[in-house]
Amino acid sequence: MKNLLGHPHSRLVVLATLVLVIPLNTRALLGWSNPLGYVSDLALGSLLVCLLHRRPWWLALPVLVAWAALWVASAELVSAVGRLPNSGDLGYLIDPQFMENSTGGGLAHAWLPWLMVAGLLAWCWSAWRSRGRRSAALPRWAFAIPVLLFGVHWGSQQLAPSDADQWRQYNLSHQLLSAGVNDLQRRVVAWGGHEQPITPMPSTGLTQADLHGQKLLAAPGSARNLLVITLEGIPGAYVRPNRQALHSRFDQELMPNLSRWAERGMNTPDYVLHTHQTIRGLYAMLCGDYDKLANGTPKGMELLTQQQRNQACLPAQLRQAGFSTHYLQGAGLRFMAKDRIMPHIGFDAVHGQEWFSNENYLEFPWGKDDRAFFEGALNYVGQLRQQERPWMLTLLTVGTHQPYSAPADYLARYDTPKQAAVAYLDDALGAFLDNLERQGVLKDTLVVVTSDESHGIDGVRLASSWGFNLLLAPEQAQLPPIKQGTYGHIDLATSLLDYFALPIPVALGGRSLMRDYDSGREMISYTNGMLRYHDGQGVFTECDFQQRCRRYASQGFIADQARYLGPADSRTGPQLTALAGVLDQSLLQTPLNLRYQFGGPSAIPLQARIRDDWADNLIGAQYLEMPEGSHTRVRVKVRALDREHVAYIQLKAKELEQDVPLGLPEEIRVTADEPLEMEFGFDNPTLRKAFSFHLLGYGGGEVEVSDFSVITALPGEEETVEELSDGHLAQSS
Repeated sequence: MKNLLGHPHSRLVVLATLVLVIPLNTRALLGWSNPLGYVSDLALGSLLVCLLHRRPWWLALPVLVAWAALWVASAELVSAVGRLPNSGDLGYLIDPQFMENSTGGGLAHAWLPWLMVAGLLAWCWSAWRSRGRRSAALPRWAFAIPVLLFGVHWGSQQLAPSDADQWRQYNLSHQLLSAGVNDLQRRVVAWGGHEQPITPMPSTGLTQADLHGQKLLAAPGSARNLLVITLEGIPGAYVRPNRQALHSRFDQELMPNLSRWAERGMNTPDYVLHTHQTIRGLYAMLCGDYDKLANGTPKGMELLTQQQRNQACLPAQLRQAGFSTHYLQGAGLRFMAKDRIMPHIGFDAVHGQEWFSNENYLEFPWGKDDRAFFEGALNYVGQLRQQERPWMLTLLTVGTHQPYSAPADYLARYDTPKQAAVAYLDDALGAFLDNLERQGVLKDTLVVVTSDESHGIDGVRLASSWGFNLLLAPEQAQLPPIKQGTYGHIDLATSLLDYFALPIPVALGGRSLMRDYDSGREMISYTNGMLRYHDGQGVFTECDFQQRCRRYASQGFIADQARYLGPADSRTGPQLTALAGVLDQSLLQTPLNLRYQFGGPSAIPLQARIRDDWADNLIGAQYLEMPEGSHTRVRVKVRALDREHVAYIQLKAKELEQDVPLGLPEEIRVTADEPLEMEFGFDNPTLRKAFSFHLLGYGGGEVEVSDFSVITALPGEEETVEELSDGHLAQSS
């Protein structure tokens, strides 16, 4: 090694080893083998060699560190949720606090960072040893190598597009570079006035409720209560009847208890999840609408600016029909504003981790482990059964979120912590359902088991969009074990209201799972960076991040395999993107002049110290979108409720999880007699996406965040704020 580093060309050799040899071997070790992936690694690596050879170390080192970090980020997210990071994920993956919480202090591929660090240190040492010596320049033809390799990759994608997962075809740096070039190309075309107008496809088939099918039950459902169990990140492939119905080649039996119960209920194998992220999945299933089919402010937050559309959501409709409505999750409520969204859509009682009095069986950074959660949930159901009114209870687990904690005996039995965590959830869920049956709950309760999103499965087609819906009803004998047809979260609210024979609000979309239809239907989703659309007539279209689209012959949306029909024409990608844009605006016709209120009268206990920006956030103002040319004002009022403690408050902002300096004091002292009252603003010269506020506090005691208003409007615009009865701020144009 010493002789190598002392060689006249050592710096070039070590650089080539770092950016060419290590990535190629890493791809093989990770099991991501695909010819296009190797071409992508070679193209990007050879480009780095050409650009960084002979460059000063202070210029080359940051580029190499960023490149190595992207490799580690890719490996971790693919391992965790089965998809390549997008721009909105990158901040999460390089934020040390979030990564510590998400990984439990350990990475899925702990060897990879060390390998990258070793390669970087070797390069630094070779650069130091070769200081003062001018390395020989590369021959001019060397610069043609990356151009040729990028051209081969691009040409193969144009002539014979691959349906392999994105991480198999690209390294992350290449994908981000390609996306940037493609976006720049579209902007140039638009600036030059050569862009042809794109007419979006009609959206009525996706948004209007369809109740024309034949009812499965001759009379309204006999269940008195409703229990919706939402499992964090579980794909439909884990349910045996779904795999069998779709002839899936995935044969791992990770959830035998769920499959055992599925064999007793009605399953919908072709069940589509429309997006990633828990708050988006909950919104779709409870409010009968597609959430954003791209990055942007979640519609659940946008719903806070309205006082009519939220009344169409399932909990509000059931409450109006006489149900008491309850929401219980295993994590804290404030992240993504679930403490405000859930009451706003009709839940009478909303509880998170703080409700549970039973101890965890595992140390889990996000909240209750699944066994402890379901034991607490069983007690909650017991309390509901003591009341006279019918009830609705929605449960959300968190145990199958990375870092995938599980007991030691589970970790010993399974290949990965992810599989062990899924098995631990399965046992906890099985015991919960068994107990419900023993206590007679299933005799008068409609039970729905589903998932908020899918963490994907490596090598399984469309796994990131493949959800499941298991329905257990008192009149199960009258229902088919397999529900034919394409359905998704868009249909759940309509289906449950239809079961109880309650009116379907005009604002809800979708079909009813409680009816049979004699025709196909349109369906759309945006997962794993792919926009996917089924026309209901046997043609499935999939568009990548460059709006390159492929067409397949497929009877339904989710299928183990489909016959490739060839590339779609150049207008299909923009048309589907425009259609997604129309669906994204179902709540707000414009993102301008929005007013959000994230404060409230509740007492919030403070920790003795701030652990991280995520778990300790005092408000739920995450993933906001601020249009280009707008101005944002923020009003904050915080007071300490305990005269014996002094609270110390910090306010941070992040855009795509990157810190954004606001020019605020690093820390503000707050007491009962000296509250914090602050107002500030900032311009948005360009579109801001995934903009999050992190209000943090420590010192013990409790505080009240009575006001945290975020107001985005055009500069100089009159701002008339209408205060609503529930304390939310309304949209006012």
